[in-house]
Amino acid sequence: MEHLKKKSSSSNDNGYIKYIGLSFQLCGIIGLGTWIGWLIQKKSEQDFPVWLLLFCFLSIAIAFYQLFQSLKNENKIEDKRKKP
Repeated sequence: MEHLKKKSSSSNDNGYIKYIGLSFQLCGIIGLGTWIGWLIQKKSEQDFPVWLLLFCFLSIAIAFYQLFQSLKNENKIEDKRKKP
């Protein structure tokens, strides 16, 4: 009985780690996109931060697209596991 509890706890820990990894990916993508926008904005010397805003919003869109794709793939994998 003790052996089964350890297995279920281990699988729950993997789930948490996976979602923590996704959050770091989101932050990394958004941070990288914003940083690239800031660099381009700094070199362009424009008054209005067009490049910063553009790359910030673009990176947010890419991050959420990547999140939805990861969750969709995860659901497909879980559905395959449930089927006999």
